[in-house]
Amino acid sequence: MGYAGGKKPDPSYYNLGDHTESLQVDFDPLVVSYGELLAEFWKGHDPFAMSFRRQYASILFFHDPDQEQTDLEQAAELEKKSGRKVRTEIRKLERFYPAEDYHQKFALKGTPAIYDEFRGLFPREEDLVASTAAARANGYLGGYGTLEQLDQDLPMLGLSSESQKLLRELFLSR
Repeated sequence: MGYAGGKKPDPSYYNLGDHTESLQVDFDPLVVSYGELLAEFWKGHDPFAMSFRRQYASILFFHDPDQEQTDLEQAAELEKKSGRKVRTEIRKLERFYPAEDYHQKFALKGTPAIYDEFRGLFPREEDLVASTAAARANGYLGGYGTLEQLDQDLPMLGLSSESQKLLRELFLSR
């Protein structure tokens, strides 16, 4: 979670300037391609909707010319299939500013037993924010993913059996 796309140096939630709330996805291209991730991005929001506030604009930031080309090709394909204009902006990422700590891993922080266990694994906040395991737990606590994915991930999160059980129970209750 963070901010990107604007010119204002060091934006914050209450002093955003011309930035947009954004998230940055780190991925292993040997596991999943950029094109596959991008296909999920298009499915995960309405690319045809108009943005009325810069803070919540739909923007796809690319890092290099290959990503830009993939972005443009997939957007054109969406337009061709739908007959509608894609309103998601496609722009080069100049800089990503991480959001304040209180915006990071929000669902996880709302579950102190699991959050505290992750804090034991990652005492530095920036390590917790960068943790794939914490990101997955946060997503499941937010109601994302499938039970099959959760059951596959649980043993790899580094959590105690008690926290694994709690995470599964909370996921099922959402």
